[in-house]
Amino acid sequence: MFRYLAIAGLGLAAGCAPAATTSTDRISEPGRYQGYATADYDGYARTSQYLTMRDGVRLAADILRPTKNGALHGEKLPVVWTHHRYNRAFFRGDTIVDYAAGFGRGIARLLHHGYVVAAVDTRGGGASFGTQQGFFMPSEAEDAYEITEWLAAQPWSSGSVGMTGRSYLGITQLFAASKKPPSLKAIFPEMHVFEWYPMIYPGGVYRDDFFAKWQMLTHNLDNAVTFTWGPALSFGGVAPVDGQEGMAQRDSAIAEHRTNRDMYTMWAGVPYRNSIDAVSGKPIHLERGPATYLDQINDSGIPVYGLVGWYDAFPRDAFLWFRNLKVTQKLIMGPWFHGQTDGFDLGAERHRWMDRWLKNVDNGIDREPPLRYFVIDAPEASAWRTATTWPLPEAVATEFFFHGGKAGSAGSFNDGRLIRTSPGDAEASDSRVVDTTATLGPANRWANTYGGAVGYPDLAGNDAKGFTWTTAPLDTPVELIGHPIVHLWVTSSARDFDAMVYLEDVDSTGRSSYVTEGVLRASHRKLGTPPFDNFGLPWPRSHQEDVAPLPAEPAELVFDLHPTAKRFRTGHRIRVTLQGADRDSHRAVYPKVPPTVAVHRDRARPSRIVLPLVPVR
Repeated sequence: MFRYLAIAGLGLAAGCAPAATTSTDRISEPGRYQGYATADYDGYARTSQYLTMRDGVRLAADILRPTKNGALHGEKLPVVWTHHRYNRAFFRGDTIVDYAAGFGRGIARLLHHGYVVAAVDTRGGGASFGTQQGFFMPSEAEDAYEITEWLAAQPWSSGSVGMTGRSYLGITQLFAASKKPPSLKAIFPEMHVFEWYPMIYPGGVYRDDFFAKWQMLTHNLDNAVTFTWGPALSFGGVAPVDGQEGMAQRDSAIAEHRTNRDMYTMWAGVPYRNSIDAVSGKPIHLERGPATYLDQINDSGIPVYGLVGWYDAFPRDAFLWFRNLKVTQKLIMGPWFHGQTDGFDLGAERHRWMDRWLKNVDNGIDREPPLRYFVIDAPEASAWRTATTWPLPEAVATEFFFHGGKAGSAGSFNDGRLIRTSPGDAEASDSRVVDTTATLGPANRWANTYGGAVGYPDLAGNDAKGFTWTTAPLDTPVELIGHPIVHLWVTSSARDFDAMVYLEDVDSTGRSSYVTEGVLRASHRKLGTPPFDNFGLPWPRSHQEDVAPLPAEPAELVFDLHPTAKRFRTGHRIRVTLQGADRDSHRAVYPKVPPTVAVHRDRARPSRIVLPLVPVR
């Protein structure tokens, strides 16, 4: 009835054929793996069926089993599966695109090397029945337990199960681990959250663009609408399970999805970390946050390999996992946005991890340094580095203070100086009206998480809409590795202010390139102590009772920027830009008339940024 991409005695789709091995030498290192296993299979066969959960809800599951010359494997094989929110299989024309041919980057390598691969639509999504009442419902974790044990019990299964996937598909793995299914031996989450509140309300500011677009995406998926997502994927609706009733069953499931909750409205209604969801009556940020279940995940003993990018939405989250997980773990941090692993063989690395824990292959991956990270703009030969702890012990917290410059047009201070000398005793401040047209543009790390474009523009034009403080050209290279922290002493005519700070690299032509960012709504400035180890970074508690307007006198805002590893080259300048709005990413706090904001910079109120600098190699 339908064609599907990849399969059966003709081998896999273009780009998926087993790679030729030119050497029998054993190699097991990040992104390289050979000599420990053979590619015994040249294709795979897909079957699709419903799995019935404890409450009667049926979930659509694809099972991809290795074949050789069209014949199914006969031995029991380990299984790697993904809990899928974005359709485990979908139509492209009249072709069914399954997980290996679609979202499963490099997953075909596992099929070639003797793994069964499975993809299951989450309840309320794809061809699965039920409804989704906000993402990461507790019932999803319970489903993951049942699915894992069902896969382990099948006659074609060895009983060892792993999980993989990116973003939503990565986060589901942590929830699965929290339930401690006996057969789950390892997980490989990519680009995954730690706690939700800082993603949904960074510094107390609603990330409304993300949720508006993500709601649109999932609504289209849940209603089998034909649409294009990002530059590469075109969806024609979710694929049915096998059988004559498959399409009718799929349509019945989709009808149930019409009562899925609107994500934008749901999250807009819980503006504080301790907000109670009106429908569930639960503190929703805690209930749906993986970090809430940290103790259970650690108790599971399940090894975790995390993969994230510096330009992803979740680099801070990745290091919080790294610091707080007590299980065997690895983390790789590359120079990537949410949809990228450029220059790194993800398929090989996933294969190494699963071989170690699902097949007991002693390939040494668990004896390597647990952290591997990339230093942006470092020389190629020294850009990839390893560490055993984070933050790096050699990083030195170095203060750069904000000093004034001569006023530019319209009273702007776009040539403020950023230097290591603290200000003098005299009171000093810079002030300006917030420009609500300021934006980093629509191609940013947040838009990329819902399939948007990537690639920040020259920020010099946007810098002119806010405050900037810039160093002199550097005499020698400077390397920043870690979490920048900003201290701002501010007043605002509106008694509130969305402080959006960007760290930038200005080259010799004046082009200003994005490095990282942080944000804090001034009324959320009260700091608390988190229920986990966050390296001593400032942690706005953002409970409803903590929120307070700015006083008339200057108040200090302290917050961190997303971590980075970046070399500033000789002749370049380091810039800090402060804006009061980001039109394309955040909901503004202001009334119709934008406020006037002042930044204070004297000895008693030294506005500054603290950068973790390491010796240049």
